[in-house]
Amino acid sequence: MRKFFYQRLAITNIKNNSKTYIPYILTCIGTIMMYYILYALSVDQGLRSMYGGAFTQQLLALGTGVIAIFAVIFLTYTNSFLIKRRKKEFGLFNILGMEKKHISRIIFYETLFIAVFSLVFGVLFGVLFSKLSLLVLIKLLNFSVYFGLEISVRSINATLILFGIIFVLILLNNLRQIHLSKPVELLKGGQTGEKEPKTKWLLSIIGFISLGAGYYIALTTKDPIAAMYMFFIAVILVIIGTFCIFTAGSIMILKTLRRNKKYYYKTNHFISVSGMIYRMKQNAAGLSNICILSTMVLVMISSTVSLYTGMEDVIRTRYPRNLIINLMEYSENTKNNAEKIVNETLNKHNMKAVNESSYRYIDFDAKLTGNEIEIADKYSFDNVRIIFFIPLEDYNAIAKNKVELENNEILMYSNRQGFSSDNIKLFGEEYKIKEHIKDFGGNNLAEMNVLSSHYIITDNMEHMYNLVSEATKDLITDTVVEYYLGFDLDEPNEKQEAFYSDLFIEFANKEMRPFSIESSAEGTKEFYELYGGLFFLGIFLGLLFIMATVLIMYYKQISEGYDDKERFEIMQKVGMSHSEIRHSIRSQVLTVFFLPIITAAIHIAFAFPIITRVLAIISLTNIKLFATCTVISILIFTLFYAIVYSLTARTYYRIVK
Repeated sequence: MRKFFYQRLAITNIKNNSKTYIPYILTCIGTIMMYYILYALSVDQGLRSMYGGAFTQQLLALGTGVIAIFAVIFLTYTNSFLIKRRKKEFGLFNILGMEKKHISRIIFYETLFIAVFSLVFGVLFGVLFSKLSLLVLIKLLNFSVYFGLEISVRSINATLILFGIIFVLILLNNLRQIHLSKPVELLKGGQTGEKEPKTKWLLSIIGFISLGAGYYIALTTKDPIAAMYMFFIAVILVIIGTFCIFTAGSIMILKTLRRNKKYYYKTNHFISVSGMIYRMKQNAAGLSNICILSTMVLVMISSTVSLYTGMEDVIRTRYPRNLIINLMEYSENTKNNAEKIVNETLNKHNMKAVNESSYRYIDFDAKLTGNEIEIADKYSFDNVRIIFFIPLEDYNAIAKNKVELENNEILMYSNRQGFSSDNIKLFGEEYKIKEHIKDFGGNNLAEMNVLSSHYIITDNMEHMYNLVSEATKDLITDTVVEYYLGFDLDEPNEKQEAFYSDLFIEFANKEMRPFSIESSAEGTKEFYELYGGLFFLGIFLGLLFIMATVLIMYYKQISEGYDDKERFEIMQKVGMSHSEIRHSIRSQVLTVFFLPIITAAIHIAFAFPIITRVLAIISLTNIKLFATCTVISILIFTLFYAIVYSLTARTYYRIVK
């Protein structure tokens, strides 16, 4: 044979199959570029040297792991489509006298050229865009920008090793399929269709039950802590339900439509319904994957965007005052010493405390059953609340009021989940709620907690202390009266950080332990570090999953186009017009295309309540903001989805035409 025969033939084959290979190569380049960028950021020394940079790099390292797993699965999946379309070509080579070892050489060179081209341009674009990505990340993290372009040799090596292994695995899998297939099987490999599937009632029932159970958990789980555990169970149930319904439930629905003669015996309905039934088993995996990927993208982007844009709300919820001091063991002496240290430090920094609130309290975890409060055990998740007992004297000082209470009368404030009854039973004793307080200026500790809280204001603090002590005597816990002091500082964050640092040192030196001091200025850095990193990672992975969704849809439509080509040719020969074919195609493609996105939107609608409770754990309680971000994300994604539909529908029509 002539020199470089196999190499030239491999290049010619790639050119002749450009309609399927170009999207695959672009996907390889995009995946390689994204992996390099994320890996380079996770080992960047400049980012590591910044405050909080090490934690951000841990998040990015997790992201590189996700991309690595995704790349193995996704590139193998897309390559399986390519090899299926090429089997007829390889079978023809085999029949014309080319041995399988020669075909293997062609496949080797095709894979080699694609791998080298993808790696070179993937790494090149990764290096070019890594600095831009770093600048975006630093801006999101609210860090100071530094200059200089760093080409990470470590990242290049890691990228070459990972994707080199992936391309080797793809090559071995392709060679395996060629060597195990007979020439006749190769000739028909790209045309092998699915038999009409049977209606699997059991699988359909399992799907609807799983989906219903997942939705039920999402709608009925009220407690944020329970939501964190139950969310993953609900996700698994919804994934199982989605797959089963697309696999079996869709066939059941399509066959029901086929039995409806008025609907079925119309040209466009007849073609689309019969076509989808014929290949629904094959379609199910792709449709369910598109649906699950779309749901992941929408949840990820809407959550991270709302967390980042709602940063100020989150910070104010987590830190109701700029400075929060908590003395774990109250006494009049420790209270006076604490206030003295605070005043001295304020004078030293020439600052003034504003919006101040302070009170004594007893707190404990409780289980609320009806109108009865009992001590919660460590295994309780449902209806768990935090109860605060506060003396009437301290409440009147905060509210600037002169409320008086009789025996067995209390005031009550609830911060999230309300309490509707006018009576409450505390450890077996009945109390009358004189007033449900609408606004309480001392609710700072409640806002810092994930669980719903109830403040109970009593004129007999000693009695309440005895009740709690008796109820917790068998538990490994101490009942103590604590002291809270919170105030705002009308100063820039830099000055607040300096004040916080000095105040902490003074408390430690004066042996005020046990105590805790929190600063919103100091916490803001941590929030930007966490939420900025999550936002960047969410957008980054979101783009990757969108790319995967587009490619799955594109290959799915091309695959169906080739499968339908001969069928539509026959229908044209028996009198079906081009307009009828186009109308039928539009009906089928619309149904298949928009079914996953509609299902994804339904999933998110049912998941919305439990997601809001999970977000409450990290202090995002602005439900309106999250709802707005979710709706905007769905609208933008649907618009993007519609553009992809219009492009792939044209490709599909050109193939069958």
